[in-house]
Amino acid sequence: MSLSFNNLGLSEARVQRLEALGFKTPTVIQAKAIPLLLAGKDVVGQAQTGTGKTAAFALPLLEGVNVNSRAVQALVLTPTRELAMQVAQAISNLNDSSRLQVLAIYGGQAIQRQMVRLEKGVQVLVGTPGRVLDLLSRGSLKLDQLRLLVLDEADEMLNMGFIQDVKKILSQAPVERQTAFFSATMEPAIHKLATKFLRSPITITTESQEAAPVRIEQFAYTVPPGCSKVKALQPILELENPEAALIFVRTRRAAAELTSHLQAAGHSVDEYHGDLNQAQRERLINRFRHQQVRWVVATDVAARGLHVDNLTHVINYDLPDSAESYVHRIGRTGRAGNSGTAISLIHPLDRHKLRSIERYLHQKLTMRAVPSRAEIAARHLATLQQQVQEALKGERLASFLPIVAQLNQEYDIHAIAAAALQMAYDQTCPSGAKEDLSKPEPALVNRRMRQPSHQPSPNLKS
Repeated sequence: MSLSFNNLGLSEARVQRLEALGFKTPTVIQAKAIPLLLAGKDVVGQAQTGTGKTAAFALPLLEGVNVNSRAVQALVLTPTRELAMQVAQAISNLNDSSRLQVLAIYGGQAIQRQMVRLEKGVQVLVGTPGRVLDLLSRGSLKLDQLRLLVLDEADEMLNMGFIQDVKKILSQAPVERQTAFFSATMEPAIHKLATKFLRSPITITTESQEAAPVRIEQFAYTVPPGCSKVKALQPILELENPEAALIFVRTRRAAAELTSHLQAAGHSVDEYHGDLNQAQRERLINRFRHQQVRWVVATDVAARGLHVDNLTHVINYDLPDSAESYVHRIGRTGRAGNSGTAISLIHPLDRHKLRSIERYLHQKLTMRAVPSRAEIAARHLATLQQQVQEALKGERLASFLPIVAQLNQEYDIHAIAAAALQMAYDQTCPSGAKEDLSKPEPALVNRRMRQPSHQPSPNLKS
């Protein structure tokens, strides 16, 4: 018999609500986490974005809330305001009681408004650590009635430097509470935090330790001393020419700066960040999927809401802090039987991270130097040659033969072909690479172009 929400211990009303929303079968993380949380156990769950993780803690959370009390009974901590809004909305969608209030709190929004909402009564609170601490210090937020505390995206919370804020919040919460950590990766710092603040936690996973997909080619480009990553990335992108790439950076500010730089260079690129509203996010994702924008720059947190099947390249502009995060990043390409390419920029200070990744993968990444203009030009010529070979097999070739025949009356057939290739090359190749093409002597060119051809004209009937 297939597993259903009826088998997990949820109330009949909750199951009916799920069915009304179109949810019939629980995901792996939901099937494992929901019974444990309903039983009052502390849980550490490893699950990637898109596996139904939010519902895994939201459903037990809603089952345990007393709507007759106006006090905060459940607190979900998230690393960004975007995630806070998403989680709060998801909990609201799963809620079937008009008496239950869910509130998202985060920086950038008027704190007075949030204080007024808390005064009126909120049972479920979703927020970023900084704003939660701010409201606690003002006395507007009280956790004395807290039953469940959830740390969502725990790895990103720690990577973004919220560890001290999280510890302060956990320390101020009642000892007799239930706690759950959910994370895409399981780093030592998370285990250490769980050991200190959770009571005999049960660890659940949805998959074994990830390994790098075999269909992904992995390269690491060494950034020369004194050269910025921005300058190093430009020729790499020109050489690789990704059809669809996700470029990972560490911070929101870095994403904005890199996107601006690439757009100024004429590339089709946009930024995916937490300031986008839902409509803007969906519009960008739709443009990316339909190749209206080729490259997207994002942080790990923002990219967890971005899923594109035909991603050709993942570029680690900034290396992640953990090897697990690296594997999680590059696993976005090379899916559904397709091949993919993972590129990492290695600054001298990143050597230790690279070694850690290689030990985790049990393989060495192929090291490359930042390509020269001559190498980029050679790659474009090779690509152009391949395109010409494909065109020679096409049916449209005959349409252009009359033009060739007319030009052949005055110019050498080889010069005509070279001129056509030059036009195609100039339209597709970066300007810097054009300068590296070897140039024959002008006299020889002029002599060949003006030399009458004794070869018969092409057969226009072919």
